[in-house]
Amino acid sequence: MQRTFSYQITTEHSGKTIERFLRERGYSHHIVSHLKKTKDGITCDGVWAYTNHILQAGNSLVVSIREESSSENVIPVAMPLNIIYEDDDIMVLNKPADMPIHPSQNNYDNTLANGVAHYFATQGIPYTYRCITRLDRDTTGLLILAKHMLSAAILSQMMKDRSINRSYLALVEGTPHKSGIINAPIARKSGSTIERIIDETHGETAITHYKLLKTTTINTTPNTANSNNATPIKISLIELNLETGRTHQIRVHMKSIGHSLIGDSLYNPSSTLLPRQALHSHKLLFNHPLTHTPMAFTCPLPPDMNFAIAITT
Repeated sequence: MQRTFSYQITTEHSGKTIERFLRERGYSHHIVSHLKKTKDGITCDGVWAYTNHILQAGNSLVVSIREESSSENVIPVAMPLNIIYEDDDIMVLNKPADMPIHPSQNNYDNTLANGVAHYFATQGIPYTYRCITRLDRDTTGLLILAKHMLSAAILSQMMKDRSINRSYLALVEGTPHKSGIINAPIARKSGSTIERIIDETHGETAITHYKLLKTTTINTTPNTANSNNATPIKISLIELNLETGRTHQIRVHMKSIGHSLIGDSLYNPSSTLLPRQALHSHKLLFNHPLTHTPMAFTCPLPPDMNFAIAITT
C-alpha cells in the first residue's frame, strides 16, 4: 500500500522541525521511525530530509508512506464483501452475522480479515489489516478499516477521543424506558476469557445511551412451526450510542437493566427468537482522518432483525 502526502509550509509552521510538524498531523512515533527507514520517505523541496530539519515558510514537504508486505498469518480467502465506501485512506463495510473480524483459534479462514486480504491480493496491493471499529462475530453492520498506517493512527486516536459516533440498533426483551443512560463499569468475569460483568470495583468506565424506538408483541418465533406452542413475548427495538467501547458493552449493559438482547446465547441463553444476538451497527458519523470532511453512513436492519420486529426501516 502506498500513499503520498504533500504539504506547503506556511508562516504559521515556519521554525518547526519536520517531526513536530508531522506529529501535529497525527503521525505516530512508529510512523516517523518507518519514514526514516524509507528511501525518500521524507523530502523537503525535493531533497531527502532529516526529521530534525527546521521548516521555513514556502517549503514543499512530501511524505511517502510505503508498506510493502501484507499482514502475516492472514490467508487470503475469496468471499463476498459489502463495501459501502472506499477511498485511498479508509474503507467502510457492512459486516454480516457469523463472521469474526480477526483470525483466531478455529477461525483461520472465515474472517473479515481473510476476505479483505483477498480483495487487495487480487489487485496486487500489499495490505496490512487494521480494523478500527470492531464488532462481535454475530453483530452485523458498519465498521471502518484503515488502508494505511497514517489513517490507522489518526482513526485510533479519534476512537480514544470519542470523535467517532457509533449508533447501534438492538432488539431486547420487554419494554425499556423511553430513553436512558447506563453508566456501569465493565470487567472480565473471573475464570472466563470471554464473558464480561458489571464490576464497580475493578471494572473500566462504560457509558451507554439508549432510546426506545418501538415495542411489539411476538406471538410466535421464526424457528417455531407449531404456533400452538408459542408464548407471546414483548420485544423492543432500541437505538444505542456509545461513549466508550468496552467488550460486550451493549450486551452487558442491557442485561444489567433487565432487558437482555434477543438471541444472545452468552448473556441471555434462554432466548430463542433469533440464532444470534440481535445487534446491528446502524450508523457511523466522523470526520475523514485526512481530508477532515464530515462522513455519515447508515445501514438498515438486516433481514432477521427486521422480520423479528415486523417493521421496515
